[in-house]
Amino acid sequence: MRVGTFVLAAQFPGQGQGEALHRAVRTAEVAEEAGLDSVWLAEHHFVPYGVCPSAVTLAAFLLGRTRRLRIGTAVTVLPTAHPVSLGEQAALLHLTSGGRFTLGVGRGGPWVDLEVFGAGLDAYERGFPEALDLLLRWLTEPRVGATGERFAFREVAVVPRPDELIEGPAAPEVVVACTSPRSVRLAAERGLPMLLGMHCGDEDKAEMVAAWARCAREAGRTPDEIARIADGHVSAGVVQLADGGADAAEALLKAMPGWLKQGLDAHVTVDGRHRAMRDPVAYTELLCGLHPVGTPRSAADRLAATSERTGITRFALLAEGSGDLAATEENVRRLGAEVLPLLV
Repeated sequence: MRVGTFVLAAQFPGQGQGEALHRAVRTAEVAEEAGLDSVWLAEHHFVPYGVCPSAVTLAAFLLGRTRRLRIGTAVTVLPTAHPVSLGEQAALLHLTSGGRFTLGVGRGGPWVDLEVFGAGLDAYERGFPEALDLLLRWLTEPRVGATGERFAFREVAVVPRPDELIEGPAAPEVVVACTSPRSVRLAAERGLPMLLGMHCGDEDKAEMVAAWARCAREAGRTPDEIARIADGHVSAGVVQLADGGADAAEALLKAMPGWLKQGLDAHVTVDGRHRAMRDPVAYTELLCGLHPVGTPRSAADRLAATSERTGITRFALLAEGSGDLAATEENVRRLGAEVLPLLV
């Protein structure tokens, strides 16, 4: 089982943006010290929900600060990025880190980001498959041109080539954030593993994994291929450890609702459509019930149960839910020292 931490760089009420980013960096450093497998970095624009606007940039920094950890984006929002530029950055990080970089991509939401970066609503509503296919071609072919609706350009050389890595995989790992049947099918048809969100419980994730496998079979993939690719699915969640289960939940219920309200309320849609936001307290309670929040023993049992029900063996767990730097560091250390040994 591969357990990593999910870093949002969340700005809690009363905190500065630099403070949130410092906590994000320290979380990654402590994760490596604690023996975790990976760090996954979120990307947001114009909102305190997360103050990292470029997961790839922060990944580059953290790859330079670490030696063993796999660093992934969770996710880079593809509709607001050019697939070729993103592919160049991914190849660069793949090569210079010795293959430790994972590129997670997703559609994002219908936010004002689409207006600011000039992508437009159509890039979100219809353009994701074209952008993903162009990105994948860039990461696997020596020369690439495009004749699509959104991207059209003459053939150019891929520089640097990801397959120039002396030892390791020929291309960066790519995962796709999936929240709908359409994105599940897209990932399956492209032969890519899924990143499943923290708002989903085991039953929902198991259904998405089964749907993905069904779509992969329909796309002509062999059982061995399906098993190999499915080994890369990632389950996002929350972790909070304490000597008593009630204490762990209380730590999150004290801090997370204020952050969620402040962060989610700041989202602005590009076209003025109404977006119903979750009740912060109810959502925090939901997360406490779905994920490893409690004693180390109960957390290990929860991760094992999720893995058994879903078939997923890879986790990205948000550890900064208390909003406090020292508490986050302790949480990550306990995850490595007291939970991981119970999962062997």
